[in-house]
Amino acid sequence: MSVKTNIIGFNTIVLREFNRIIRIWLQTVIPPAITASLYFLIFGSLVGRRIGEMGGYNYIQYIAPGLIMMSVITNSYGNVVSSFFGAKFGKHIEELLVSPLPNWLIVTGYVAGGLARGLLVGAIVTAVTLLFTRMQVHDAAALISAVVLSSIVFSLAGMINAILATNFDQITFIPTFVLTPLTYLGGVFYTITLLPQWAQQVSYANPILYMVNAFRYGFLGVSDVELRAAYAIMIIAVLMLYIACVWMLHRGVGMRE
Repeated sequence: MSVKTNIIGFNTIVLREFNRIIRIWLQTVIPPAITASLYFLIFGSLVGRRIGEMGGYNYIQYIAPGLIMMSVITNSYGNVVSSFFGAKFGKHIEELLVSPLPNWLIVTGYVAGGLARGLLVGAIVTAVTLLFTRMQVHDAAALISAVVLSSIVFSLAGMINAILATNFDQITFIPTFVLTPLTYLGGVFYTITLLPQWAQQVSYANPILYMVNAFRYGFLGVSDVELRAAYAIMIIAVLMLYIACVWMLHRGVGMRE
């Protein structure tokens, strides 16, 4: 198949995903902004005054990068899992799979849609953050790379969930019982140095801890984890999940019912 056809197909998937995000903006854009505002109001302004400093910064500044990353993760995941499963449920994913587009390009298109929503919501939550506290960028390269890699990881994870799911309950199970606990226990609201030694060791098994801290380092220059380990985990996760998605589409996993 020609490169031009691939480009047209890829652009079509991405534009459809972006138009979907904009079309249902009351579900995709407004809720994260409201949720972030409530977090900053309650945990930052009210509770934060009693907590004082954390990691050398006032509490609201410390949790701000974590809240931004939490929004990016949940929205990147949610966009792909809902969009791809919706295509499966509507029985029009078959049209895409029998098209001349290669599977790797289909995966890339959906991931680009998840990345677009993740970054869009992240930008909006960052704007909300600036209403509550001042933020300065310590390392722009770390900031951008961490948020992009994290968004791609969870876009791919969302696609795997959608591929394997057979009903709507199964696309809400992982976000509710896996993603949310890992996010809240991933250092969004605290530094793991406050935890007892055994709890710190358990926290190191949480991949979201590395993503949040790499992003926090980009803003504040502080991290609870080794940055090289954080980037190694994110890059390996991207490669493994991407290969898994392409393989699943090639084998027809979850499609042949």
